[in-house]
Amino acid sequence: MASAMPRILIVLALAVLLLPAPHLSKPQSVQAGRLLVRARALPLSSLDPGLAYAGALDYLGGWSLESDNPGFGGLSSLLADPSGQMLGLSDSGILMGFHIGPGAERLRPFIAPLPVRAKDRHRPWWSWDSEALVHDPATDRYWVGFELLQAVCRYGPGFARVEACRAWPEMFAWPETGSIESLVRLPDGRFLAIGEMGMTADGRHEALLWDGDPAETATADPVHLRYAPPQGYRPTDAVMLDARHMLVLNRRLTLQELFTAVIAIVDLPARIDADTVLKARPLARLAPPLLADNFEGMAVTREAGRPVIWIISDDNHEFFQRTLLLRFGLRELPFHPPLEGEVDGRRPDGGVSRYR
Repeated sequence: MASAMPRILIVLALAVLLLPAPHLSKPQSVQAGRLLVRARALPLSSLDPGLAYAGALDYLGGWSLESDNPGFGGLSSLLADPSGQMLGLSDSGILMGFHIGPGAERLRPFIAPLPVRAKDRHRPWWSWDSEALVHDPATDRYWVGFELLQAVCRYGPGFARVEACRAWPEMFAWPETGSIESLVRLPDGRFLAIGEMGMTADGRHEALLWDGDPAETATADPVHLRYAPPQGYRPTDAVMLDARHMLVLNRRLTLQELFTAVIAIVDLPARIDADTVLKARPLARLAPPLLADNFEGMAVTREAGRPVIWIISDDNHEFFQRTLLLRFGLRELPFHPPLEGEVDGRRPDGGVSRYR
């Protein structure tokens, strides 16, 4: 019993960190400036350093990220490009730009708070719980989902200013600590948000689909959908893979394994109507002995025509967690979903899973 106490205390501490309240471990203020990030390469498995895949994904590399800047960490969403340029957003409204890998840096690494409208400056620092980030390359505009505010804001090119914000009554029924964690922009301009803990009567997660910009006051009320995650998991981020497929990052916290994650794919129907069920199909599960932590952010790039999936963890600014950045390649050949109980991509019969 004594040996189990540290694990129990860690789980309790993590549960408290997920509550909608100000946490002393989060930085109360961050000054804009240069950001220096150290990256230490990691094997995928602590037991098999040569393991090169997880489920249907090929492991292309992973790093533990550290910085002496006290504002670094807490990353809840991510944008990436093939050159290795990363833009992360913390759950305290802090932007962090840095580079990973051998490519040349295009931008100077930086850290800076999100701009705030004058009429919103009365809000406490901890209320800017930014959990979702979307970018439109055509206009260079950004959208951010705020969990505690249950709102979506749009920012101008380069995050120069706040252009619009709107809170939605449809989100008010979602628990503040489990509100909007996932926001995606479909190729046709529609937006889709998934509630982390907003549940429907059948145990699915509530999702909202807007025909227009969710930050604009003129946008019509959203259509209500449902998301069916892998059993026992909750969605923490989502991103479009292509016009008909969406990737969803899912998280679970248990006493036995602490944080684990499942990267899943959703086949979007040609027509999405009210009460459409978006069904997740697992691609890979990350649990010990594989790298595992509080994964909350995901991005997709393409390299030589191949989809590359990036995920990043939120360390909650705690000493017993890490900021992990992992990179996976999605196989182009037809493959089946990982089987029940599979952890590292090996099937009980010794084969390798394929997604179909």
